[in-house]
Amino acid sequence: MRVESYPEAAVPPELRSQVWALQEQAWPSGEPDPGLSHDPLLHPESLLLVDDDGRVLAALDLLSKDLDHAGDTYRAVGLSTVVTDREHQGRGHGRQLATAALSHLRRSGADLALFTCDRPLQHFYESAGYQLLPGTVLVGGTPEAPFPSDHPGFDKVTMAAFCTSRATAARPHFADTRIPLHPGPTDRLW
Repeated sequence: MRVESYPEAAVPPELRSQVWALQEQAWPSGEPDPGLSHDPLLHPESLLLVDDDGRVLAALDLLSKDLDHAGDTYRAVGLSTVVTDREHQGRGHGRQLATAALSHLRRSGADLALFTCDRPLQHFYESAGYQLLPGTVLVGGTPEAPFPSDHPGFDKVTMAAFCTSRATAARPHFADTRIPLHPGPTDRLW
């Protein structure tokens, strides 16, 4: 098995079709593959766990933007559309890919990983090296149409990994606060 990384727009067609099939397993839309799942302004990058036969076992996308928070600007990256093939769940493939994503982020120069997940997935992400930001709410959408992670009916937690010393020093400013992420109308809450 190997982890392959591509800008989302450059994922080879034979792999992209498999990624779309996995996303349809997890979040059925019944729609044909749109080719791109994310806003290009967020510089989507796809990480794929591929077996020796070329089969995609797990996939995730990294979305990034500059984040102004607590008087400073950080390069923030969020994990999105994290999915493992149902046939291969429970074998550690998703964790392997989420862990590889964190290593990738640390090498990339990103200041921090910052994203939400459903509360039951908290321990999964902690086992891959991310940490809970207790009481933190990400405000997605746009300033004109905000979409907060504490929206009624959601049961989300905010996860993070601090990749640079500057971000690590600022960690207290990221806990128990509302963070205006505003990734836009396409990826309302990454």
